[in-house]
Amino acid sequence: ACVLTRDIERLDTFYRDVLQLEPRSRIGYREFQTQPGVCSVWSLDEYEQITGTKAVRQLENGNVMLEFQVDDVDAEYARLQTLARFSIEFIMPPKTLAWGNRSIYFRDPDGNLINFFSPVGS
Repeated sequence: ACVLTRDIERLDTFYRDVLQLEPRSRIGYREFQTQPGVCSVWSLDEYEQITGTKAVRQLENGNVMLEFQVDDVDAEYARLQTLARFSIEFIMPPKTLAWGNRSIYFRDPDGNLINFFSPVGS
């Protein structure tokens, strides 16, 4: 998954702290090696320069939901609450959902949704 942003430094700092990972990076792009996939953050300015287009006319908050499996949703919720400098907006505190996942929903600084989840009983 790749999140386009106008403020890559802000999202870089946020995802480093939230995912507790150091990204592979270059100016305008950060790539976090989450398993089994990759989560990246890309400067919209660089995207537009490389593609030569304004294909993304307007970034709207909440266009994306990124989902990350974690070992303990409740422990992650407690840890995220200590990241006061981000003023994380929690949409849903830890909750066990009907389909068997325990999840928390929250937003990154650009307004994109994030789901940290753990399958119940595994």
